[in-house]
Amino acid sequence: MRDRLLAAAGMAALISLAACATPADRPGQGARVFAALETPSVGTRNADAADDPAIWSGPETTLNGRRVTGFVAGTDKKAGLYIYGPEGAILQFLPDGLLNNVDVATLPGASGEVVLGASDRTPGRAGVALFRFDPVAGGAVARWGSLPLDLDEPYGFCMRPWRGELHAFVVGKDGQVRQLVISSGPDGQPRGREVRRFAVGSISEGCAIDADNAALYLNEEGVGVWRYGLDPASGDARTRVQAVDGERLTADVEGAAILSNGAGSWLIASSQGDSAFAVWRIGAGDPVWVGRFAVHAGPGGDEVTGTDGLDAHGGPFGAFPEGVVVVQDDINDGGQNFKYIDWRDIRRALAF
Repeated sequence: MRDRLLAAAGMAALISLAACATPADRPGQGARVFAALETPSVGTRNADAADDPAIWSGPETTLNGRRVTGFVAGTDKKAGLYIYGPEGAILQFLPDGLLNNVDVATLPGASGEVVLGASDRTPGRAGVALFRFDPVAGGAVARWGSLPLDLDEPYGFCMRPWRGELHAFVVGKDGQVRQLVISSGPDGQPRGREVRRFAVGSISEGCAIDADNAALYLNEEGVGVWRYGLDPASGDARTRVQAVDGERLTADVEGAAILSNGAGSWLIASSQGDSAFAVWRIGAGDPVWVGRFAVHAGPGGDEVTGTDGLDAHGGPFGAFPEGVVVVQDDINDGGQNFKYIDWRDIRRALAF
């Protein structure tokens, strides 16, 4: 009984730490890198507003009258969804409520349609907000529909195609998780079929899917990073990737992203409590620690602190021939925004 009480007290302390953690106001310990460019600030000023980005790269197309080969979607969680070009310019803004985390994927099938999903905390429609973009026809990102869920506060969100279906995870702020298969119904409207539910244990948000190795990485903010199976049959079985230890990770552990290219795959997590980023090499076996980096002020933008959400893309994207990492910046002149970091700079800084 005493051991159980001590364990419960320890968990309570970790949860309290996560709830009270204040991000460092300068870059933390780690290899020094610099932003290559930054977006304009989101429209909501003097508030915790910008939250999470998602990157799409594809064939050249027209998006809202601009020729692009990709875009970055970024949430203003007080107001809606921004669409930025590879050079950081605003291409589109969709005023659509209280959207928190966003992800983007191609809908399995012949259409090649791009789907954007976001955890939606708007009163009266808590769940997932869905958007779509047709890269063949071009045009603009358009609202597709909503998938209501029985979560008090949808918080984290990630999705990827797997075994011919689009799988999505919605993480409630209390750590409740719903795994959905998203599809287009006969009427063209989105459908969401729940295939699993489980509980992480405490406040959780960032998640990333490694479809090649059927794995889900999920951040429990005051505890650390977990790996779950992508297959619904795996239930709530998990392995710990990294505990919050004040060295590799400092609470809150926020955004998560996976960058994959021909050379391998890497998991990146935001160590928000000390304004740095942790990196592991991942694959079929256990994740291998690579190191930490922090984003300092340079010609492409000011220093990055208190990052919440992030995303990564391996391969060409605009001026980034080998890949890019996009992170939210908590403190920025004029309001919160997103910074683009060249993957080559991160690799050089961490010497891998």
